Amino acid sequence: MRILSTGDKDFDRELARITNRMAEQEKAPPAAVRKRTIAIFGKPLTPMEVVRTIIADVRRKGDAAVLKYAAKADGLRMKAADLRVPESEIEAAPGKIDSALYAAICKSVENVRTYQQHILAHEPLAHEPQPLEAGGRRMWARYRPIGTAGVYIPGGLAPYPSSLIMGAVPALVAGVRRVFVCSLPMKDGSMNPAVLAAAHACGVSEIYRVGGVQAIAAMAFGTSTIPQADKIVGPGSYVVMLAKKEIYGYADIDLFAGPSEILVLADDSADAAFVAADMLSQAEHGSAASALLVTTSRRLVRKVQKELERQLASLPNRAAAEESMKLYGAAIIARSADECIDLANRIAPEHLEILMAQPEQYADRIENAGAIFIGPHTPEPVGDYIAGSSHILPTAGTARFFSGLSANSFLKRTSVVMYNESALADDTPAIAAIARAEGFEAHARSAEIRQKKQ
Repeated sequence: MRILSTGDKDFDRELARITNRMAEQEKAPPAAVRKRTIAIFGKPLTPMEVVRTIIADVRRKGDAAVLKYAAKADGLRMKAADLRVPESEIEAAPGKIDSALYAAICKSVENVRTYQQHILAHEPLAHEPQPLEAGGRRMWARYRPIGTAGVYIPGGLAPYPSSLIMGAVPALVAGVRRVFVCSLPMKDGSMNPAVLAAAHACGVSEIYRVGGVQAIAAMAFGTSTIPQADKIVGPGSYVVMLAKKEIYGYADIDLFAGPSEILVLADDSADAAFVAADMLSQAEHGSAASALLVTTSRRLVRKVQKELERQLASLPNRAAAEESMKLYGAAIIARSADECIDLANRIAPEHLEILMAQPEQYADRIENAGAIFIGPHTPEPVGDYIAGSSHILPTAGTARFFSGLSANSFLKRTSVVMYNESALADDTPAIAAIARAEGFEAHARSAEIRQKKQ
């Protein structure tokens, strides 16, 4: 973990390197990535070139392209009929995992459902907002869920039942009629039973064994086997995020959710062991993850450094966490608590923890963050797994304008307008004046012709 001070000459440049991780990977992808693109495509390609090539191929060839990239990129030899997981496997999955794990999954599902119902803006098809009425004009908003949602779940090396819960439950609470999942299977082509058990607990019965860019493309355009989604949601790797960006407009997307990141705001009152543990909770996601400590206390930084070394020594996936901390981990020493807050809002992190005395007073000043975790007894993993707020959150500074995934993300809002005769007569001169100023004579006549009929 490097140590930076806000007064350093190169501070802005170094902070930009950490926070613009996606751009850095696009400019200079790791050697392993370059080697893999040569193996798959026969030549080195940039990440965006990889994304565009696969998307174009899947759009033209459908299942055939999906299966081709499943074989080339993931070593999976399948037929189109193998893509969909049989419902019987999903129904049997709870009995194949530890009962305590399934109980935890069910608790997570219930908590997410409860929270999402609580924050749902308007219950679709039931309670519309009261109309705004003025002088013969009635206007209101109509909320309806989208028809189909595709939930992308990272997979392959590790199962992520929590991501299935966090993507599927908000969609179901919103009233989406068809919710399906795409996720990379394990090396033998089977799906991890914990992921299937999570689907069962959520009430999702449609899962496809496909991951990566080809999964995003298949959901965006549809194939003979995989349905077309109105909206694609879920976290993923850097290239998955690029793929979501590329298909936006053919389908809606939620946000850019990955690679993971955390920013811990802390002062001398913080427990250094807590700070280090929480930073490592995100660093272990892999080399592209970021973990930052922002503080005014050099003493705390020294203690956290020692704790990081101590805790890393026994971490099972130590290599990934160490690489992340080396590349994108840092302690930033600010000159005041106000500067700490300003930095947090400037960075706009995915996860922001406040481990300071009287943390709630600082939380009210945070404008940009995917999720805020307040106080020493609210570590970030409560949000990942059990609290009820979705862990599909904006990363790479996009919390400046994106919100985390919620049931409201799956609602469409339509404005509904109704005029009576006198209201139109009152507004026709204004309509005609603006229309003619813009050169649209037919617009003006559309309102005026109704006055001539009176």
